[in-house]
Amino acid sequence: MYSRSSEPVRFERDCAAVLVPQGEQVTLPAGSVGYITQALGGSWTVFVEGNLFRIAGRDADAIGKEPPEPLQLPEGASDEDVEKLVWRQLRTCFDPEIPINIVDLGLVYEVGLRRREDGQRLVEVRMTLTAPACGMGEILVDDVRSKLELIPTVAEADVELVFDPPWNRSMMSEAARLETGMF
Repeated sequence: MYSRSSEPVRFERDCAAVLVPQGEQVTLPAGSVGYITQALGGSWTVFVEGNLFRIAGRDADAIGKEPPEPLQLPEGASDEDVEKLVWRQLRTCFDPEIPINIVDLGLVYEVGLRRREDGQRLVEVRMTLTAPACGMGEILVDDVRSKLELIPTVAEADVELVFDPPWNRSMMSEAARLETGMF
């Protein structure tokens, strides 16, 4: 789901939000009005009183939206099935300011999948940010972790933020470079 819009929005209830780009957790009170500026990966970026805020999918009802559908895997899913779903979930993670997923931005360096002794799976991700001082860094890490832990049979996602090698635009997919004009 993607949209660049200025759809008006009114908060139906108090809602947890993240101030963009600082990454500060805040609560937007019921009755707040603004505009949805971006709807990507099951979360929304809204413009309210001169600031941008990220609204998580679990709070969709606060702005009159539907939360994302629960993830499903076939019975007896293989590690390959789970890994495909891991990559699909990673493509639903977006920086609230950039309408390109973290995979196409080149922020995901490594993904590993292991079985734990209890039969559940552990996903390990090494990723970076476009800029080390990005205030949304921990928010993105939490978003990746929580979205991966929604996958059936994944008990834990270990997401490590690394800065070596430093990110540069050559790590972006060709489609991402074309969309941003970063050739």
